[in-house]
Amino acid sequence: MAHPTQLGLQDAASPLMEELLHFHDHALMIVILISTMVLYILVAMVTAKVTDKLILDSQEIEVIWTVLPAVVLILIALPSLRLLYMMDEVNSPHVTIKAIGHQWYWTYEYTDYEELEFDAYMLPTQDLAPGQFRLLETDHRVVVPAESPVRILVTAEDVLHSWTVPALGTKVDAVPGRLNQTTFIVDRPGVFYGQCSEICGANHSFMPIMVESTPLKHFESWSTLLTEDA
Repeated sequence: MAHPTQLGLQDAASPLMEELLHFHDHALMIVILISTMVLYILVAMVTAKVTDKLILDSQEIEVIWTVLPAVVLILIALPSLRLLYMMDEVNSPHVTIKAIGHQWYWTYEYTDYEELEFDAYMLPTQDLAPGQFRLLETDHRVVVPAESPVRILVTAEDVLHSWTVPALGTKVDAVPGRLNQTTFIVDRPGVFYGQCSEICGANHSFMPIMVESTPLKHFESWSTLLTEDA
């Protein structure tokens, strides 16, 4: 999760987020190179005392500053399009979870199981145990199996919401009357935090998301226990 004074993105917990981090670094390096070159040219033009009439009219320069930006755009566009297609792929998920946004809590339904659903509310500050995070802890966690494809179906009951977990590279808008989907694979056990990322009313800041990734056998034990209790 994020920590104070952090400058970069969160550590990746899914293969898709790793790809997004690589693309971020790739695009950032291009931006740094362009900024450095433009700054050098500006300083050179301001400080140089020698002028050349060819600078004012040169076909070679015209070709260079037309072709070079096109090449840079292609270098950014190709990996970007690849990522967009990867984010839309949903290949035989092992678990499907439906997340329903309300004002101001989430409801989760495990559609592969009968009567396995629950509401997730934010824990009040006075109920937090030592080591828990304010505004990020919920009374129920979204438990998913590690190293398994998970599909999330996202919708809303009242207003616009957004189901977002940065470490998983997941952000899906929850729209009333519409069902959006995404998929992710958590590559290690752990707890990952997110929040509603769409302004949805007075308590928008109090809709946290907790995703807990566990080994498959622990997930099966958890799901069996909850199904029996229901």
